[in-house]
Order: sequence, then structure tokens, then C-alpha cells
Amino acid sequence: MNEILTLIPSGSSLFDLLGLFIFIAGFIIGLGAVTVIDWHGFLGTRSVYWTETTIRAHKITKPLIWVGTILAIIGGSVFYRALPLAGIPKIHALLALILVANGCFLSFVVSPTLLRRERTGHARELLPRSLQIKIALSFVISFTGWWLSVFLLCLHLITR
Repeated sequence: MNEILTLIPSGSSLFDLLGLFIFIAGFIIGLGAVTVIDWHGFLGTRSVYWTETTIRAHKITKPLIWVGTILAIIGGSVFYRALPLAGIPKIHALLALILVANGCFLSFVVSPTLLRRERTGHARELLPRSLQIKIALSFVISFTGWWLSVFLLCLHLITR
């Protein structure tokens, strides 16, 4: 254990390491799930097979995205706790708010619609174009927000 502690740069603590670890774990879990469901959704825009597969897959990816989001917020809060809410920490906080709002739309508007379609036997039909457009916009926001957050953490780590 002492060998590990000697690897931590002066001015940092084991708490900083734990915060960064949780932050990155959130990105891995959340962005991984976002990537899976985004590809499924993209394939489902023209295929009834992939539409049904997306409806089924979202039952797994949705909770993983929320777990990743929560871990990233907790980890970021711990990691940035001693810094003012400015620059990259502020952008991360804003991106977290955007991703949470987007996730609420997907979880509380889109997901119930998909589940209802499945219950009523319409899972093997393409989604209405208007819903596809809303979902596509939401996925762009999600994918961009997650990747931008990872990039900003990398930028923060190399510039501090």
C-alpha cells in the first residue's frame, strides 16, 4: 500500500485518486452503454429487426447509462472538490446537467413509448418518423456530451 501512496504526486491524495477512478468508471459504463444503444437505434431507423432489438436492448442500456451518469457526477464532484466552479469543472457541470435532462427525456418520454409499443405488439414496426427525429437529436446530444466530457477530462489532466 505504501508503494501505491508514493506514486501519488504531491498535492494530491488517495481521495483524489478515488474521485478520478469513479469519474472515469462512470465514463466507461455510461459511454459504453450510450454507444451500444446509439448504434442499435441508428440501425433501427430502417429495419424492423433492429427496431425490436433496440427496444429490448434499451432495457439494459438505460440503467447502465444512469449508473454511469451518477458515477461520473460523484467522481467529478470528488475530483474537482478543491477547484472553483470555473473552466473545465464548470463545463463538466453544465454537460452533466444537459446529459441528465436528455436522459430524463429518453427515460420518461421515449422509453415508456417503446415499452408500450412492445406490449401492444408493435415492436416489429418502424417508429414514426417524428419520434425517430427526436430520438436521433437526443442521441446526438448524448453522444456529443459524453465524448466532450471525456475529452475535457483528458485536457484537464494534461494541463494541470
